[in-house]
Amino acid sequence: MPKRSTNNRDDFMTDPCDPPKEQEAPEEHPGDFTESGSVITCREDKVIHCLTVIGQVEGHYLLPRDSKTTKYEHVIPLLVSIEEDPRVDGMLILLNTVGGDVEAGLAIAEVIAGMKKPTVSIVLGGGHSIGIPLAVAAKRSFIAKSASMTAHPVRTTGLTLGVPQTFAYFQRMQDRINTFVAEHSGISRGRYAQLVLNTGELVMDVGTVLDSRRAVEEGLIDAVGTVSDAMDALYHMIQNSE
Repeated sequence: MPKRSTNNRDDFMTDPCDPPKEQEAPEEHPGDFTESGSVITCREDKVIHCLTVIGQVEGHYLLPRDSKTTKYEHVIPLLVSIEEDPRVDGMLILLNTVGGDVEAGLAIAEVIAGMKKPTVSIVLGGGHSIGIPLAVAAKRSFIAKSASMTAHPVRTTGLTLGVPQTFAYFQRMQDRINTFVAEHSGISRGRYAQLVLNTGELVMDVGTVLDSRRAVEEGLIDAVGTVSDAMDALYHMIQNSE
């Protein structure tokens, strides 16, 4: 029987900071970007992993194939590999999401919040619903000037039993979100609950739409900025952590 290859990862993965080899075609990694929505970049000798969270966060239930999704079963293992890879110095999270599966989103947010490596997030376009915990999970957060965030209560689709136990379950799940957001941002748990249950702003829903300025004023996000601002902050965090 043929022997299995003993090559390690460095034999088939290229360090983005290494200069390209002459007369050699660049390596291709099919599926890396399409499956995880991520790319690796670097400045000088610092390697940054950029992760995108777009569309809907897909959880235990599969969404249609034509839906733009971020699949948590791809993202969570990727986050673990980023945390454990000594070549990666930090992570930038680009967010443009309408939300999605609550438990899947919280699971991703918990992994991000528990990472020791420097992490910075930036909301581009929108960071709605469960996108809010994802945004605040990073050690520092930004929001683009034209972006917005929508805080609203937990909801469900499909068959729902109109019994007190169902509403108690929704309340407990909302409490989990409120607690996480308050622990990882500058907003209090009570104030975030007020934004979630606001009945005077959305015509067909309960909740609050926050533009970039108000998101910072409420303490959800640290600062209004651009991708360049987020990158500069991340490199500054990396330098201070050395």
